[in-house]
Amino acid sequence: MTHKSAFITIVGRPNVGKSTLINALVGEKVAITSHHPNTTRSAIRGIITRPDFQLVITDTPGVHKPKTLLGGALNDQVNEALDEVDMAILCIPANEPIGKGDEFIAQQLADVASMKKFCAVTKIDTVSKSQVAEQLVAVTALAQRLGFQWSEIIPISAKKGIQTDLLVDLLARYAHEGPAFFPGDMRTDQEQSSVIAELIREAAISHLFEELPHSVAVVINEIEKRDGKSLWDIHATIVVERDSQKAILIGKGGSALKLIGTQARGEIEKLIGSKIFLGLQVSVMPHWQSDPKALERLGIIQR
Repeated sequence: MTHKSAFITIVGRPNVGKSTLINALVGEKVAITSHHPNTTRSAIRGIITRPDFQLVITDTPGVHKPKTLLGGALNDQVNEALDEVDMAILCIPANEPIGKGDEFIAQQLADVASMKKFCAVTKIDTVSKSQVAEQLVAVTALAQRLGFQWSEIIPISAKKGIQTDLLVDLLARYAHEGPAFFPGDMRTDQEQSSVIAELIREAAISHLFEELPHSVAVVINEIEKRDGKSLWDIHATIVVERDSQKAILIGKGGSALKLIGTQARGEIEKLIGSKIFLGLQVSVMPHWQSDPKALERLGIIQR
């Protein structure tokens, strides 16, 4: 049997369904999601392994006009993710008109002639069939204006699981003969501590509004198994930029922080398959989004 493999990246504007898509393709949660833009802050790899192929898919931050050093670093991660991949999937939602951001990213794909280019028209469960058809025509015209053709255009709903299996099959069809690069039971190459930090951040931002979600970061201080028990102690610090943000996350009498801990604990216990004690504290690190040293300490940029 011929074995095939491919490295693939998912790109698009913020909030077009990239993280929801990678989770649906992999079949488990490897990237956090929220209704806030720019939730994804690092290139996250999900791994799909079948007997005859392995697909290594990278979820990337949403491409946007940066207002902070953090925003610029996120865009840089997208550019790096496009280097030396075999395929790219551009997510364009069915419920929004194609804009300058979509065209900018499509142009980046057009500039890499050797890369197979897929367009996933996402969120088709939110619109009528006629609107989906109109968007399929629009994304075809977008490629024509930029002088390339999509390898495939696939209307999908990652949230509902509509045509995600078809997308996996199509990606495998375009993959080249090659070996598996990761063990067959591996679904992501992220370190466990990084996944835990992201699950805490997801819980912290799930009920927040406006700019506060962008000011939230999480540092894992300790992960340790209690002697003779199947219980893990996890201690983490939620970092914000201002005292007022700290007060919001803690809430009256610690009520908000308790809710964050309850939500995060459930997701972490699913991840590690064991009960945990989760200790959370909130710390202020002024203007960390624009401080290169702070971004480095938080592990968002590498030097």
